[in-house]
Amino acid sequence: MRLGVLGGTFDPVHFGHLLLAERCREECLLDEVVFLPAGLPPHKRGQAITSGTDRAQMLELAIAGQPRFRVDRRELSKDTPSFTVETLREFRREQPETELVFLMGADSLAEFAQWREPQEILELAEVAVVGRYGSLTADLGAYRQLWGDRRVDRICQVQIPRIEFASREIRARVASRKTIRFMTPRAVECYIEQQGLYRSCE
Repeated sequence: MRLGVLGGTFDPVHFGHLLLAERCREECLLDEVVFLPAGLPPHKRGQAITSGTDRAQMLELAIAGQPRFRVDRRELSKDTPSFTVETLREFRREQPETELVFLMGADSLAEFAQWREPQEILELAEVAVVGRYGSLTADLGAYRQLWGDRRVDRICQVQIPRIEFASREIRARVASRKTIRFMTPRAVECYIEQQGLYRSCE
């Protein structure tokens, strides 16, 4: 069993998230991909975030029909910041025989050394770094000096088509009463409208 773990705020989920997950499922030979909405992202302290209930529900709507995708809400029940290394430890305790693959965007790789216990993350899981075609040429040399070949060899690179969607842009467009059609699944678009989400500017 190879399990992909994709964390994020998903506020809201959009087609870029879904394409990333699907391409990694295919390229990394994953049996399943878990979407892990963050409860209290440590890098977004003090920022207004849509309720975990709404973000998880939008994820459920977005992945409906893909049996190899599921939503895991464990971080939403915590009242302390969520850290990747701690969540991966939980998965390891629960599923000791499962091979974990943590999925991240290429922009996160530049900050990876500042994450909590990055070396432990590489012990717990492979890391799939996802970037756009033609732009993903990450130099892992500095990390090899820090952590050694054995750990850094657990980092692989996956390329996807260029998609410029961002959750921030979707929120801004809703607040400006502009369309978000074809930026996120139609079911998510309808949910945002029905629940009155993102109508106020941030």
